[in-house]
Amino acid sequence: MTASCPPPSISEPSREELARALCLRLLTARARTRAELAGQLAKRGYPDDLSARVLDRLTEVGLLDDADFAEQWVHSRRANAGKGKRALAAELHTKGVDNDVITAVLSGIDAGAERDRAEQLVQAKLRRENLDDDAKVSRRLVAMLARRGYSQTMAYDVVSVELAAERERRRV
Repeated sequence: MTASCPPPSISEPSREELARALCLRLLTARARTRAELAGQLAKRGYPDDLSARVLDRLTEVGLLDDADFAEQWVHSRRANAGKGKRALAAELHTKGVDNDVITAVLSGIDAGAERDRAEQLVQAKLRRENLDDDAKVSRRLVAMLARRGYSQTMAYDVVSVELAAERERRRV
C-alpha cells in the first residue's frame, strides 16, 4: 500500500512532518541516498521545495550522507558480492550518488586489491569445476568476472593463472 501526499488543505508544517516521517521510516529499513529519498517523496506527490527542506534537515543532523552511503555500499558489495570497480560505479550511479563522490570512494580500491578479490572468486569457483574442457571453464569464469564488473584483461589474466594453478594442484 503506497501512501500518497496529504492534500494541500493540510497545513504546511504537518505536510513537512509527514514527509520527514516517511524519510525516517525509509532510513530505518536501510541507508539511502538523497536522490532515492527525493524520488520517494516526489512519487508520493510532495512538492520539491518541501522535499528539499526535509532532506536538507536530515543532512544537517547527519542522517543523510551520500559519501558515507557510498563507502558503506562499496565495502558491503565488495565483501559480499565480489563486485569490481566498474559494477560498483554503475550501482552507485543508479542510486543517484554524485560522480565526484563515486570517484573519491572508488579511488580507495587499488588494482592489487581488486585483483586479489578476482582471484578469490575464481579460486572458489574452480574448486567445483570439472577441468575436462579448459575453454569452457575459462569462458564461464571470465563471464562471471565480467558480470561482476572486472575488466576483460584482468579477467582473462586471472582465469588463466588460476586455471593453471588448479591443474597443477590437482595433478599432485
